[in-house]
Amino acid sequence: MGSIWFDETEGRLLEERYDLAIGRIREILQEQAVPADFISYFHDTARFILLCDEVKQRLETGAYDADPEQMKADNRAMYLDILPEHYSESFANPAYACQVLGDEMGKLLCFLYAQLRGLIAYIFEGKLEEATAHVELFVQVYGILASGGRAGSVRDALYWFESDYADVIVAHRIREGIDPDCSFFTDILMNADLSNPDYLYRYGEYITDNEIRMAQFLQSLPSEEIDRMADTWSEGYRMGFVLASKPLEKKRTVNLHYMAGFERVARKTVENFEKMGLRATIVRSSVSALTTSGASRSGFYGAIPNPQFDYDHKEDDALMLDKRYAERRTEVTKTTYEQYKDLANAHGGPAVLELFGQKPFEPKSTPQAWSYEEDQRALRVKLRNRLTQITQEYIIGKERSFTIISFPTPEIDKDRFEEIFRETIRVNTLDPALYTRIQAAIIDALDKGERAHIVGMRGNRTDLTVQFHSLKNPDRETNFENCVADVNIPVGEVFTSPVLKGTNGTLHVSQVYLEGLNFRDLEIHFKDGMIERASCGNFETKEENEAYIRENILFHHDTLPMGEFAIGTNTTAYTMARKYKIAQKLPILIAEKTGPHFAVGDTCYSWEEDNHTYNLDGKEIIAKENEVSALRREDLSKAYFECHTDITIPYEELGLIEVLGDDGYRAEIIRDGRFVLPGTEELNCPLDEEAVELSD
Repeated sequence: MGSIWFDETEGRLLEERYDLAIGRIREILQEQAVPADFISYFHDTARFILLCDEVKQRLETGAYDADPEQMKADNRAMYLDILPEHYSESFANPAYACQVLGDEMGKLLCFLYAQLRGLIAYIFEGKLEEATAHVELFVQVYGILASGGRAGSVRDALYWFESDYADVIVAHRIREGIDPDCSFFTDILMNADLSNPDYLYRYGEYITDNEIRMAQFLQSLPSEEIDRMADTWSEGYRMGFVLASKPLEKKRTVNLHYMAGFERVARKTVENFEKMGLRATIVRSSVSALTTSGASRSGFYGAIPNPQFDYDHKEDDALMLDKRYAERRTEVTKTTYEQYKDLANAHGGPAVLELFGQKPFEPKSTPQAWSYEEDQRALRVKLRNRLTQITQEYIIGKERSFTIISFPTPEIDKDRFEEIFRETIRVNTLDPALYTRIQAAIIDALDKGERAHIVGMRGNRTDLTVQFHSLKNPDRETNFENCVADVNIPVGEVFTSPVLKGTNGTLHVSQVYLEGLNFRDLEIHFKDGMIERASCGNFETKEENEAYIRENILFHHDTLPMGEFAIGTNTTAYTMARKYKIAQKLPILIAEKTGPHFAVGDTCYSWEEDNHTYNLDGKEIIAKENEVSALRREDLSKAYFECHTDITIPYEELGLIEVLGDDGYRAEIIRDGRFVLPGTEELNCPLDEEAVELSD
């Protein structure tokens, strides 16, 4: 038995170890050797492991080919206990685990069960080493408790497992991202019969009616429509290299991110990339605490069974996060990239298809969940910075690019989904030449001033001044990038990295969704470009709201700078959101184009400040850093935060955007939610059409 991950001899040894562990787990089901309070945990978890083993046998024998209904039944069974209707009594729920098992042991065994759920991915992908190691870990922990061991011994076992297997789990994940020969997903994507949605179950991801309906809908579209979507996606990626003068000809791979159900578009996109000389790599969204970063998913994934489960386990690495672990994680990352440095150097970066329209999620705070201690927060930031540095050394930042495009899921509106989808295609394929011209007029006005003044209306309390960089040669330089449909699809924004000193005031939005999380009455106060304080109205207490912001906007930093100021110009997207009442469901990729937005965290040119970037008119964009990112010349750890969160004010809450100059210059760009600068009048047409529809 051989695979990309091990040779035939290693495979036989792994199978022997795996079979021994599975045999022991069968015995555990018949035993009551652990204290009474823990029997239900070990029996329930053993049953889950044995279910995964049954799936493994069916995959290896081809049983699913003859019985696809069994494959569907197994898919639901593997995810059943973390679905919302069962989560309150699942050992994957930290609150329930601690209630049944005690606070200390409950957290540890909940962590273990969450890691064991990764067996689903390992078995489908044929990662026998990962699967074997995890079932052996379960047997080891059972033995500790059966012999009278305490929580400290269990924690040690979990800690050393994560540390020891970093060179397997982390290394495999890095390689998958840059080596197209490692991709489990490519065969399904390129060879499955897309007319039969049963192929979706071959991934091992949770599959619902939404993914099936998406696949069937895309299958029903004419080839021309699929080509239009795929061409926009792949061309945006190519243009990202062209406009930034980056060497696409040196690249051999592109990392494809998409969701189950989008195979017809993704397949055509892969074919487009192959014509550019690029092969696709595809990586599943992480299932290990070693490689997970927060509650959001990245890479390939299917339906999210329960976002509260993801949220509860977003800081599970707190169990092992100390200086020794950080050094181990860094060492493995460096060693792996060095081993595959030629593949890394030829990697071009990600091409991402995002999904939007899922039911809005407002997480519940679970005190029993793992969370970082104060010293761990600082260490986590330092570790993320170091890992990014290593990645930049091998996948050279100034030579890589990306692109992102978004489409809705059927969940957005079961009756009008197809209508919304087609409207999204229109938004994603708007004429870039039109927007280039209009946005050039906005940039000309902005470049004549020293700062912008932004004021809210209709209850919006925004009153903010944003300071610009000084242009030494206005004929050849600009502060703002004219963003059309390249890396960020759709068209529709001009953006800059502000000067921090002189950037002061209040940013307020009545409601905004950031990374799928709802924020109500979000208010951020800036002093010289840094967050001075922030509040929201999600929870009953000030402390809960501050903790929510610290976790999901500040990402455990004490403060963050304003890394970007932008003016969104895509009024077509804005009116689409209003027409279908989906504004709260738009991804940030589209939402940021529907009004001014302000990013907190790193600048929009993070790690690429010294590259030369130009607009199509030939002017060089000089506003690429701020006083914080400039510290990279002295200490990289002080320059970057590894986060960038866009917060948009919708037009209906926007009273004024004006440009001000020290010489008395003043130009209004938007007043009372409408574009008033000469040369931008066409942007009001969708707003006028919406007004007519509403009056009718």
